[in-house]
Amino acid sequence: MDVPVEALTYLKVGDLARRTGKTVRAIHLYEELGLLQPLRSKGGFRLYPQRATARVEWIQKLQDMGFSLPEIKAFLQVCEASATGPDAMSTVREIFAEKLREARQTISRLTTLVSELEDSLSYLDSCRTCTPVHMPSACDCCDINGHEGHAPTLVDGLTTRQTA
Repeated sequence: MDVPVEALTYLKVGDLARRTGKTVRAIHLYEELGLLQPLRSKGGFRLYPQRATARVEWIQKLQDMGFSLPEIKAFLQVCEASATGPDAMSTVREIFAEKLREARQTISRLTTLVSELEDSLSYLDSCRTCTPVHMPSACDCCDINGHEGHAPTLVDGLTTRQTA
């Protein structure tokens, strides 16, 4: 049985979807946006080059960085419109440097949040055995179990009591 050459070097949309963990609809959307450009077989099937898997993985990485699909399309258009390879790569470098700055800020914010959550959980662990039992509104200024009258911010914000 002869296998057409195109079947050996190209992927059908379902194969590309399976290899990349995407849905067929996602692959079609990428095509509609111009992010992927399949060929058509004689039978009308979409055929993607093997490198399309790398493009789909690239799209996912950019989405992980916070890019929307229209932003990825614009990103590609800027690169393709560059006069030279070095110009294109300079633009890519600027964009990636900004994303790195944003990622570091996010990491810093999340690191602070982790610390606040750990402090709050430690505080709340001792509340399990709180005696004497009191109203929730008193939990922000508790001095039982070594709380020293001050709750972490994430616990302190639970009370509705306003102080002057």
